[in-house]
Amino acid sequence: MTGMSAAELSPSAHIDTFARDHLPPVDLWPDLVFDLPGLQYPARLNCVAELLDRHVAAGRGARSAVLGDALTWTYAELQAQVDRIAHVLRADMGLVPGNRVLLRGANCSTMAAAILAVFKAGLVAVPTMPLLRARELGIILDKAKVNAVLCARSLAAEFEQVEDHPPVVYFHDPGHPDGLEARMARHDAPFAPVATAADDVCLISFTSGTTGVPKGTMHFHRDILAICDCFPPHTLGARADDVFIGTPPLAFTFGLGGLLLFPMRVGAAGVLLEKLTPEGLLAAIERFRATVCFTAPTFYRQMTPLAARHDLRSLQKCVSAGEALPLATREGWKAATGIDMIDGIGATEILHIFISAAGADIRPGATGKPVPGYRACVLDDDGHPVGPGVTGRLAVKGPTGCRYLADERQRDYVLDGWNLTGDSYEMDADGYFYYRSRTDDMIISAGYNIAGAEVEEALLRHPAVAECGVVGRADEERGQIVEAHVVLKPGHEPTPATARMLQDFVKAQIAPYKYPRAVRFTDKLPRTETGKLQRFKLRLS
Repeated sequence: MTGMSAAELSPSAHIDTFARDHLPPVDLWPDLVFDLPGLQYPARLNCVAELLDRHVAAGRGARSAVLGDALTWTYAELQAQVDRIAHVLRADMGLVPGNRVLLRGANCSTMAAAILAVFKAGLVAVPTMPLLRARELGIILDKAKVNAVLCARSLAAEFEQVEDHPPVVYFHDPGHPDGLEARMARHDAPFAPVATAADDVCLISFTSGTTGVPKGTMHFHRDILAICDCFPPHTLGARADDVFIGTPPLAFTFGLGGLLLFPMRVGAAGVLLEKLTPEGLLAAIERFRATVCFTAPTFYRQMTPLAARHDLRSLQKCVSAGEALPLATREGWKAATGIDMIDGIGATEILHIFISAAGADIRPGATGKPVPGYRACVLDDDGHPVGPGVTGRLAVKGPTGCRYLADERQRDYVLDGWNLTGDSYEMDADGYFYYRSRTDDMIISAGYNIAGAEVEEALLRHPAVAECGVVGRADEERGQIVEAHVVLKPGHEPTPATARMLQDFVKAQIAPYKYPRAVRFTDKLPRTETGKLQRFKLRLS
């Protein structure tokens, strides 16, 4: 199978057809490519039957599945919890296949089991970040027409401010007779996975909001397996004896894949911990003997000076994604741990990482090459592919792709079958892809195109700089000027002399016309809950 379209959708198992009814029009879908033998999925498929039930049926039920501070669940124990929650959803709450369930909680075993239970019951999961406010939750509830909610009791206050919200059952609420734990205790029978179509929607994941306007991205049961069958086996080299750990929330597709789906696909274990700090993540790697770490560049940068305090000998692979990986961060982590980071770019629209490199294939400064199963190229402004050495729009296609929930921006993301990620990239003669900027972050100053990420890279090499973000600021004379927002390390003062020192440093690092003509010092940078820098807020400040 080299390509598929919406016209080939299988008969749905959904009684509530909202999700399929609100897929984008057929002609706005990206091309879907299933070149790898491992991507040939049957027409009827429930992803949890493959990710969880298969292991138990094959005699692997005693293997550790989910690890945490308070408990460890084996695959058999996880299956039992998932089945109990599925019964609560279907029998107690009266939900039918295709209904949407909003999930709200930090990384923990119950949140993981709840997501899997929604999938298994033929429902559609709508995971949300713990820090979302009532207004943001209201937008998601309305856009996805959510039918029910599973929410951690600790997050109830914000949720209860949402007017006219659907029925909610709270978890981590063991003393309450109507809490999830009490309801689960009333069910002990196995739950047979609903025989969903491979292309039934099972996940609506909302973008993390770097532009300020979230979009709902719709993913199928086969998409869940496809991301597990591309990056993990072919680039990461995931194994059954791995222990995965990291910081991204399960509500973020980077975390859902890296901490839950990827380990389950190979029968490995995932560590789920709440509110990790850099020091806390290092301590957890040591405590759980973790072998694979997923987090953002900012966390690796903050962990680097602390790494020597911990026994990290178990750690073998470190995956960086969520935003561009500065070369200085890569080099610092390598010096501290001896580990070459696996950089990667993914997108909520495409579900997970589609360009990366590992081991001997790593080329410092490059994100990597297309992950097996995906194709990528660079397009010019007219939508034509360009050759090596030319910066343009990154375009991707593979077994997953963008399908926005009732959103006109679908027309902007898909062009001639390609997914346009919103990133500016350059490809070299060997097929490696180099990040230049977000397409809306390119700074044009006095006729020069300046990538903010390159200026950030230079600033981060200065010993006084803890963090920075670079944007364009409107200027009458030059059109735009480069403006740097800088967080200084302790012991350095935010003075005009410090600003001049940083400007001179950048001039010595890269072409002088790229230096920040304005330097603004700040105590912290605006970031999403997943760690992405919100440059639109810097531009508005």
